Amino acid sequence: MLAPSPPINRPEAGFTIIEVLVALALVAVSVVAIGAVMAGKVRGVRALEQHVALMQAARTLMTVGIPRRAELQNGTSTGQAEGYRWTIDVSPLGNGWDVPGANVAWTPELVRIRVRSPSGGLSDIRTVRLMPRPSE
Repeated sequence: MLAPSPPINRPEAGFTIIEVLVALALVAVSVVAIGAVMAGKVRGVRALEQHVALMQAARTLMTVGIPRRAELQNGTSTGQAEGYRWTIDVSPLGNGWDVPGANVAWTPELVRIRVRSPSGGLSDIRTVRLMPRPSE
């Protein structure tokens, strides 16, 4: 039969309160650092989601919002859809496109599309469309 071990009364028998407090402080600092990194990642993901939504709204406007070539006219048109405000500006592209003696039925026009998201993000897209030359 084994004899019971005598009680331990040595100072090195366990952790001191200082060692426990230092360990808790290290754990607390680690948890705070991990929380800060996670919060930064959440903000980044949210900003990326807003940017993707803005680009999708701009793409949708480009495909269905711009009138067909026969209906497109110089000037500005505005609107709003699902909280996204948009503006389409159509203006002549540069000057001096007239070629003497040429019978050209088309003229290049600059189409500028601006879409502003509800959060304030802005997308500015420019493209060129060939439009029928106005009859003289």
